[in-house]
Amino acid sequence: MALTKEDVLIKAKEADVKFIRLQFTDIFGILKNVAITVEQLEKALDGEMMFDGSSIEGFVRIEESDMYLIPDPNTFAVFPWRPREGSVARLICDVYKHDGSPFEGCPRYNLKKVLAEAAEMGYTMNVGPEAEFFLFHTDNEGKPTTITHDRAGYFDLTPVDLGENARRDMVLTLEELGFEIEASHHEVAPGQHEIDFKYDDALDIADKIMTFKFVVRTIAQRHGLHATFMPKPIFGIAGSGMHMNQSLFSNGENAFFDPGTPDQLSDIAKYYIGGLMKHARAMSAITNPTVNSYKRLVSGYEAPAYIAWSARNRSPLIRIPAKRGASTRIELRNPDPSCNPYLAIAVALKAGLDGIKNKIQPPPPVDKNIYEMTEEERAAEGIGNLPQNLYEAIQELRGDEVIKSALGDHTFNRFVEAKMIEWDRFRVHVHPWELEEYLAIY
Repeated sequence: MALTKEDVLIKAKEADVKFIRLQFTDIFGILKNVAITVEQLEKALDGEMMFDGSSIEGFVRIEESDMYLIPDPNTFAVFPWRPREGSVARLICDVYKHDGSPFEGCPRYNLKKVLAEAAEMGYTMNVGPEAEFFLFHTDNEGKPTTITHDRAGYFDLTPVDLGENARRDMVLTLEELGFEIEASHHEVAPGQHEIDFKYDDALDIADKIMTFKFVVRTIAQRHGLHATFMPKPIFGIAGSGMHMNQSLFSNGENAFFDPGTPDQLSDIAKYYIGGLMKHARAMSAITNPTVNSYKRLVSGYEAPAYIAWSARNRSPLIRIPAKRGASTRIELRNPDPSCNPYLAIAVALKAGLDGIKNKIQPPPPVDKNIYEMTEEERAAEGIGNLPQNLYEAIQELRGDEVIKSALGDHTFNRFVEAKMIEWDRFRVHVHPWELEEYLAIY
């Protein structure tokens, strides 16, 4: 049930809230907040809280800087780790312009826009994320290292997993914040963890991913650890992904399920897969938005490098988990946790809707291990590959009108501009690998 302004004011009083963080997300997926006292809460809920948009990278220029934060009452939550007397709460906000219209560079608005398009076609979207992260030690100055003391592997338990206490605290904190945690375990690489929470409405899940990252970092810090969502912090071991399970519902029924077909997937599901595959290369600029993201998308570490789909194996870009009925879903495996969840979900949905509108048939599923196929075998089966670096992904994004329209002109232009600067900084930098490889030889 949707909360009203009055509900929030009552809850804040009951919880003895003294400070409220008005949270919003920038184009690059970084959580920002403006702190207010409880005395200003009513004013904030009435949409009268202004902030300087020009101070946020990728938002606006100085001359258009006055912006409003409009809180979503449903996102009110009290932080469980603060002192109970004079506690701290948060509200997630949409960003509006001075004239009262939504700001085109607000990622939450981008997602809402594509969700409205789905609603016009009769669909709602559910998303279930699987976010992985590393827990590292910090040095004497509190700076993060890439040192982990555990020697645990997939699903391992104590005594080897030193991050287990931290992970347990994370789960308890998330549950206090209203998350329904489905699984929490050690991942393949040393120091790597995964916490999965129940699928939900797409906007709610995007909000939850931002909260999740914030909670994981905060609790890790309290355990003297550093949590990172960087996709590939260490060479030679698996990187961190954020698989995105997606389903569309229509009139309360799962639109991807059709008991009458051999694989029990509906035409809608197939078209959605077709749309994802058609736009996969352009989408990767958003789902894998850093230079480092492409160090993860290589053969041999369970991360997808090739554009294919399957119900059987885990090497393709898209996997169809075995469950059917209301649980029928499509798992997109390339997103990583450095992405902006609002934009990543928006582009995936936009691609899927394009597939449905234009009845884009996917190629046949590939049930072999793609990593073990030769280049010739992949070419014969028409299996393309994802971009191999951020520059390639940005060029694909520039040429894809469907994915660009999901972002809108403002977000697209600012995003590409910033990412090209990031790519150029990387391109001209001399890296340790080059020194190791060439310094003594030449």
